[in-house]
Amino acid sequence: MDYSILISPSLGLIVGLLMGLTGAGGGILSVPLLVFVLHLPIAEAAPISLSAIALSAGVGALLGLKNKILRYKAAGFMAMFGLLLSPLGLWVAQIVPNTPLLLLFSCTLFFVSTRLFIKARGEILRLPAPKNKPPPCLLNSEIGKLNWNIPCARSLMLSGGWAGFLSGLLGVGGGFVIVPALKRYTDLPAHSIVATSLGVLAIISSGGVIFSAVSGNLDLALAAPFSLGALSGLLIGRAFGKKLSGPRLQQIFALFTFAVAVSLALKGINAL
Repeated sequence: MDYSILISPSLGLIVGLLMGLTGAGGGILSVPLLVFVLHLPIAEAAPISLSAIALSAGVGALLGLKNKILRYKAAGFMAMFGLLLSPLGLWVAQIVPNTPLLLLFSCTLFFVSTRLFIKARGEILRLPAPKNKPPPCLLNSEIGKLNWNIPCARSLMLSGGWAGFLSGLLGVGGGFVIVPALKRYTDLPAHSIVATSLGVLAIISSGGVIFSAVSGNLDLALAAPFSLGALSGLLIGRAFGKKLSGPRLQQIFALFTFAVAVSLALKGINAL
């Protein structure tokens, strides 16, 4: 009996809970869970991860659109370039050996966990935020829309494209690229940044899933229960998120992510 079909929704539930409690970035651990528990190579785990991210982020984006906090033009613009480069990332993942991908993924986790831990520490200690020059994408308060210009379009285009490539290559969704980019290049409020990021992730991940399915690289028997489990976990996590979320939880998540990064690095080094 193939127990992976039974284990898959449980793994999805864990990923969904992390996403609900810590934000969209929690989905970055879906690929490592699939690698360690189901022993899948990165190239096979990435499309399954994207299917869960597409479903979960899609629900979050629809809620943001309903509450009128999702900047759909910015999300669509970034996602357009992400969709162009996502197939390239998926193609590279199919031709690159698994070991280099493991090491690259571990480096990505090291970067994300370290940055998240430092950010949470700053919030706990109430350290003043560094003063930066005004971002290129400014919100026009009179009409409630972003003022578009060439620097704004260029910044969002590059961010969306980079997120799309990493999404296809590693199955990470790209939230750890989109959220900091929106914080750096726009003056949108935090709740609008999260909703807009989910919109970008939903579109890019959906495109990656469709491309993988057409090319025959998506294991639907694992992806479907994993995605449904992730959606269930997301809804449960959101219900408890307001009570449990905060910088301390972010630090715990960062430490856990760092530990996963170490494990992936050791797995990749042993495979050399």
